[in-house]
Amino acid sequence: MQPIDLAIIVLFLAGNTLFGLWHGKSNKSSKDYFLGNHNLPWIVSMLSIVASETSVLTFVSVPGLAYRGDWSFLQLAMGYIVGRVLVSFILLPMYFKHGVSSIYEIIGLRYGTGMQKVAAIVFLVTRTLGDAIRFLAAGVVVQVVTGWSLPLAVMIIGVVTLVYTLSGGIKAVVWLESFQFSLYLLGGILSIVFLLQSIDQGLPSIITSLLAAGKLNIINTDPHILTNPLTFISAFIGGILLSLSSHGVDYMMVQRVLGCKDLRSARKAMIGSGFFVFFQFSVFLLAGSLISVFMHGAPMEKDREFAFFIVHHLPAGLKGLLIAGVLSAAMSTHSSAINSLASSTVNDILGGKGSLGFSRVISLFWAVLLIVIALLFDTGSNAIVMVGLEIASFTYGGLLGLFLLSKNKRNFHAASLGAGLIASMGIVFVLKFMGLAWTWYISVSVLVNLLVTVGVDMIFFSKKDQAYQ
Repeated sequence: MQPIDLAIIVLFLAGNTLFGLWHGKSNKSSKDYFLGNHNLPWIVSMLSIVASETSVLTFVSVPGLAYRGDWSFLQLAMGYIVGRVLVSFILLPMYFKHGVSSIYEIIGLRYGTGMQKVAAIVFLVTRTLGDAIRFLAAGVVVQVVTGWSLPLAVMIIGVVTLVYTLSGGIKAVVWLESFQFSLYLLGGILSIVFLLQSIDQGLPSIITSLLAAGKLNIINTDPHILTNPLTFISAFIGGILLSLSSHGVDYMMVQRVLGCKDLRSARKAMIGSGFFVFFQFSVFLLAGSLISVFMHGAPMEKDREFAFFIVHHLPAGLKGLLIAGVLSAAMSTHSSAINSLASSTVNDILGGKGSLGFSRVISLFWAVLLIVIALLFDTGSNAIVMVGLEIASFTYGGLLGLFLLSKNKRNFHAASLGAGLIASMGIVFVLKFMGLAWTWYISVSVLVNLLVTVGVDMIFFSKKDQAYQ
């Protein structure tokens, strides 16, 4: 890297830290710290949602998909939009009606604090393992593009994120995530501009050649819908259910819209984020397609195409901006995880009893734990990284099933709910062993959750149940 690249990176890291410290002055209570006193602008919340779900792996992997193949990944993004519309009209009204600080309070109101804590623990374990391993993967990518050692990359990302998250709370997180999203999206757009100027062809000629090679295909008509996750039916339906789960029952995502002033603002933030994700994926898929033309389709290591291009072909200054974009993607996901884990711990596990200072101590605990787990994992094991990225698929169906059951008037026994939750997680292991495409995991696990819960309740507890009043 050139001095200007290092200057951009240092300025970026220092700016994030100072902004978080400055925002910390406005936090007066744990409600401020975790929900921004319900005063977050919907546009900022919307951009924060997109930033939270865009990890470094997305940043570098999506261009690789287009480099090696086509644009069929956008079928998932189509489903994401529909899923967020469903979240906005099925789940968000319930959250705002009860004025909850954590979405798992809905389970507590319906089935008691015991089930609320179970749901929260499922979230805490899932989010901790998934994000710690994703954090490690982010460190690996940052190592590749910066030349830093892996422990140094993890510590720099972790410590800077810890400082601004610990001090500023959710307000600092969402505002910085909005800036970070804008930064790495700008990096993607500038990469496209650079590529178009560097390729010795006009844009019409480039598009024609890509179309002829089938590299701009979006709809995948492969009939093997149960084994290929990117056929249209499996990708679109999988995208709907994944978005319905991740943005409806995963507190890290929902926390952003709970900070909005009312349901109408929350709906705009939620639905708008779906369209922004679609646009974002389109930008980075186009970058990947253009890199394939620029590199003449040369064989490259999987998921390293964009990182290789950044390191070896971007000019000074623009390289620093793109590396800051990589750091942005890493820090946005990490900061979201810290704040949501702390919020769920305080509100769900500890009953909402916690001062601002105590909330910061809990945030510190989760931040340190995520760093430690990331450093302890075997960096050479791709299997561990893949398991970490798939963890959500094992639990989302169970959580979504719980929330759907809460809208039923029947008073399900806690043992029935527990049996359904366990069965919904166990079935995913079976589906994975059978080779079913991962895009079907959530739909099957939700169905199993509902059937087992209702079946166990009717067989063993039907005489004790009363209609919910």
